Amino acid sequence: MKYLITESQIDKVIFKYLDNQDFIQIETDDNIYFTNSESDKHAQVRYDKRNGVCYIYWELIKEISHFFSIEYSDSEKIIGRWSENSLQMKVSETYFVGYTTFYLLKFN
Repeated sequence: MKYLITESQIDKVIFKYLDNQDFIQIETDDNIYFTNSESDKHAQVRYDKRNGVCYIYWELIKEISHFFSIEYSDSEKIIGRWSENSLQMKVSETYFVGYTTFYLLKFN
């Protein structure tokens, strides 16, 4: 049996999935970080308030892609829209990054 799911429907499901992750938002002057806990040294998502860029940890993109059987590029876009919706701020671009990069971005 095949099902047709619209883009807005898959967005809603993934938004719920991400909301249920109970990310903690840590805000600094220039960034907002979504982490799993306050003691995390790495963020899953970083939003740069200066330019609206959303940086997403590649493992989160991979997790969403595999769980929902969608392309990595689609996962990246949906996580960007979720970030925009969660923060009520415009996301201008999204990029995927690794832990090493995120660690440096978070603590510089």
